[in-house]
Amino acid sequence: MNTQVRFLVAMALMIAVLVLTNILFPPVPPEPPTTSEPIAEGAGPEGAVPADPETVDLSQLVEGTPEQAAETPADTETAPVPLPESAEAAPPLPGLTATAREVVVEGPLFRYRLSTVGATVASLELPTYRSFQFDGPVRMVPDGGIRPLGNRLLVGRDTLNLRDSTFTTSAPESVITLAEGGSDQSVTFTYRHPSGAFTFEVTYTFAPDRYFVDVSGSMTRIDGAVLLTDLGSGIPPNEQRRRDDEAMHALVTRDANESIRAERLDGFDEREVVEGPFTWVAFKSKFFVTAALAGRTDLEPGVFGGALVGEWVGEQQASVAFTQAVGQDGSFAYRAYFGPQERDRLLVIGQDMHEVNPYGWRFLRPIIRPFTGIIVYVLDFLHDALGWGYGWVLIVFGVMMRVVLFPLHMKAMRAQLRNMAVQPRLKEIQEKYKNEPERLQKEMVRLYKEEGFNPLAGCLPMLLPWPILVALFFVFQYSIQFRGVPFLWLPDLSAPDPLYLLPVFLGLSMFVLQWVSIRTIENPNPQLKMMMWIMPFFMGFIFMQFASGLNLYYSVANVASLPQQIWVAQERKRAQQKTAAKSGGGGAAVATGGSKSS
Repeated sequence: MNTQVRFLVAMALMIAVLVLTNILFPPVPPEPPTTSEPIAEGAGPEGAVPADPETVDLSQLVEGTPEQAAETPADTETAPVPLPESAEAAPPLPGLTATAREVVVEGPLFRYRLSTVGATVASLELPTYRSFQFDGPVRMVPDGGIRPLGNRLLVGRDTLNLRDSTFTTSAPESVITLAEGGSDQSVTFTYRHPSGAFTFEVTYTFAPDRYFVDVSGSMTRIDGAVLLTDLGSGIPPNEQRRRDDEAMHALVTRDANESIRAERLDGFDEREVVEGPFTWVAFKSKFFVTAALAGRTDLEPGVFGGALVGEWVGEQQASVAFTQAVGQDGSFAYRAYFGPQERDRLLVIGQDMHEVNPYGWRFLRPIIRPFTGIIVYVLDFLHDALGWGYGWVLIVFGVMMRVVLFPLHMKAMRAQLRNMAVQPRLKEIQEKYKNEPERLQKEMVRLYKEEGFNPLAGCLPMLLPWPILVALFFVFQYSIQFRGVPFLWLPDLSAPDPLYLLPVFLGLSMFVLQWVSIRTIENPNPQLKMMMWIMPFFMGFIFMQFASGLNLYYSVANVASLPQQIWVAQERKRAQQKTAAKSGGGGAAVATGGSKSS
């Protein structure tokens, strides 16, 4: 059972306690986005132009006799690019133009190892984040998989494979170091076909203070060419529990209508074309992401034609590639991001990149999205303003939330007390007209209107904070701020408690809260007693696999609400005594227990 399913079960149990104690036991009231059209196979790419003497015929550059490509009509510059059926049938080009070598580009945030074979990323490490699976920093490129940023050129059913060809490079040194606060550095790779008829050039520009790379290039124009670029074959597991990391691997896309869609990579059994157009394409793990954004900047956005998922390599995740059109002058440009899912950094990139790891289930995202942003902002503000670790920040935040939600609890309590005060009259009406259903219905409706009785009034104010509670679950479970952060005996606030102390304490605190409340109910319903014993056990069991930061928050919130619960219980008891006195000791029924007081 994954964490999200466990959380759904936990929410269902919590709501059951909240609603059943307010509805089941009192007397029963009377019954009274525009998506874009899919692009057909063979549609023309962006910027396609008629052939001229400078245009190269792709079939002259590929070994063998490729199938005749379908005629590709010209299209406008904004048209998305389709994926040819034979994108995977890519014969390698003969001959290497130079001896293969590697160029290392390292800065405060990254260490790239670029290969002249395909002008690809052979490896990438993030030195500011420690891997819990490898000895050293987080790795972003798996061994033996499809390397990121390799290219293939597609025209109909012809494919020119560049990712296995050897490029030359402009880098004069094998190691390029970017100093903090220093200037950007660029590395250019060039491929020239042995025939001299085709040239492909790509430039990667790195900045020392950011994770994304500006990619630009040019090529000898080929009529109707579409560029297929690899994002790679997943991100290696870097977390303590591999299954948590692997379960979060997903393809995430943002279409031209600004709709973001995430699909787990292990759900793609075979090669599959995901139709665009997209403004960005990404795949993510639990805390890290590899993405490509169309266009040169956020102010000059473009579109990718679509995405291709396939080419499984051993146990690696399925590879992801995206298509982009080549301009009339043979140029192309996009931005690539290899780094953490840090909300502030992704916000700077633009195009809703901060939603690459969308919080919550799709149907709930519009509701909880504003709360997640506020919660993350408050946690970061407390962390920076107080200068405390996130463990202590969660304790402060747990107390703050109980204070903020206190008015809602008070409103719910007052509604319960009003309902309790009406119970004697309600009981009297039920006894008086028990053999006259229509008259009973009419008298009960009149009583509800006169006294403002509403059996749901006690639980509705308590249900209003549930979007906040759901948002808290996803923030604590998937925010990179808590990754690897120790607190007391906890080695990592984003991972489960290894000693299970917090889940046990959470269950005990829930039991105490319910015990305090049930003590003020005279002869409580047997189901309520049973729930008091079973509910904490189930909640503790479910929360065992949740992030320890989430357990810490809920435990602190329960302890912080204990004084309030004691005060509410005392008020309820006094109201019951007052109701019993008004009824002359004749057996007033309490709202929550459905019993008679002597």
